[in-house]
Formats: sequence, C-alpha cells, structure tokens
Amino acid sequence: MPDRDKSGGKADASEQGSFLEAPLPDHTGHRQRLRERFRKGGPDALPDYELLELLLFRALPRRDTKGIAKRLLARFGSFAEVVNAPEPRLKEVQDVGESVVTELKLVRATALRMMRSEIMQRPTLASSRQVLDYLLAAQSYEHRERFRILFLDKRNHLIADEVQGEGTVDHTPVYVREVVKRALELSATAIILVHNHPSGDPTPSRADVDMTKQIVASAAPLGIAVHDHIIVGREGHASLKALRLI
Repeated sequence: MPDRDKSGGKADASEQGSFLEAPLPDHTGHRQRLRERFRKGGPDALPDYELLELLLFRALPRRDTKGIAKRLLARFGSFAEVVNAPEPRLKEVQDVGESVVTELKLVRATALRMMRSEIMQRPTLASSRQVLDYLLAAQSYEHRERFRILFLDKRNHLIADEVQGEGTVDHTPVYVREVVKRALELSATAIILVHNHPSGDPTPSRADVDMTKQIVASAAPLGIAVHDHIIVGREGHASLKALRLI
C-alpha cells in the first residue's frame, strides 16, 4: 500500500524521491580532484599509491580504491612490481579480483607494445638503450626464466620478437637447432638472445656461456650472426658481448 502522512494522504513526491535516490559516494569528489591533479601536473604530481589508485578507478567504478592501492604497494613494494606481479599473487591481496588484475595487466601490455613499436622503427643496434629498456621492462620482473630472441634483418631492423621457451626459477631449456631453424624461417641475418634470472642477479652462468657459444657456432655457417646474449634481472643486466664471453 502507498505510504501516507499523518493526515491520511499520500506521502509528498519529493519525500518519496529522497528514499529512492542514493547519495553520491564520499569518494566521488576525491576522484575528480585526483584526475584534475593528474591532468595539470602529469604522473610526477602523484605519488605511487595515488597513481595506482587513479588507475583502478575504471576497474572499480563504485568503490574507494585508495585502500586497495596501498595494500598492493605494501605487498609488492613499488608501482612497477605491482604491475608486473603474477596474477595468483595479486589475487592474494584483499579486494583484488579479475577486474583489477585485468586493468594492471592491460597497463603492462600497453607499455610494452609502445616500447616495442618504437624500437621497430629504427635499426636495433642504433637504439641499444631503448632495446635494453624494453628487455628490462619485458623480462626483469618475471618469476620464471624465459628465453627470448630478437630477430634482425640485414639492416639490423627488428623482424620479430619471440619468446622461445619458459622454464623454472633457474633453468630454461634451449634447443640450438630450433633457434637456428626459426632464424632461417624469418630470413633473419642476425639475432640477439635474451633471458632473465629471476634471482635478480644477471651474472651469466657457465651454462649460459656454453649455450651461447653453441648457437654462435651453429648459426655462423648459415650467415646468421649472434650480436649479443643479454641477461636481465632486477639488479640490472649483463651483456656477454660486453663481457667478451662471446
């Protein structure tokens, strides 16, 4: 039955509306202020937790994201570590679900796509700093070893960037024949080998050096040069060429 006031009549329409209209969340104004600070000052105007908070607005449109952002940073330590964290570990954080994980992985994928697009526009050896930055972003945060190859044409332009295998925390199987075969399929005249050390220390092992020399020996008679083997980790990178190990 319709509500009635004390006089027995129907409740005032404006009074009915007050019951139906949900008040704006307290964080609505905060979100707007954060967006304005970002537009005016850029990312440097925001600390890591606020930048992460801003990023999560789209994933959680009706929730306050400050607490989640701070919990993520407390768990992983930095914005970069959050974005690169494995999905299972992200979901261990309170209130982190599929939508948050998707948003974080989208940011990482977008950044890597932009970096790769830039290095494909110019000779790889002429943009070695950009190539290294890309490789560090792509692999230094991985929790398993991944073996990657950059395939180059005769002008040292990037033809393809492919992950050839993924292993454990301290080993990735590499098959010399498959490396050379793939280079021939792509008509590559040079390759750059890349893998990561999840321990963080990029120092090459004896096995790393031996495997690289095997690939060099197999590729050379077919006109394929191995420009370098780069090992990346959270503590930096190592170039077997710069270390004169190949």
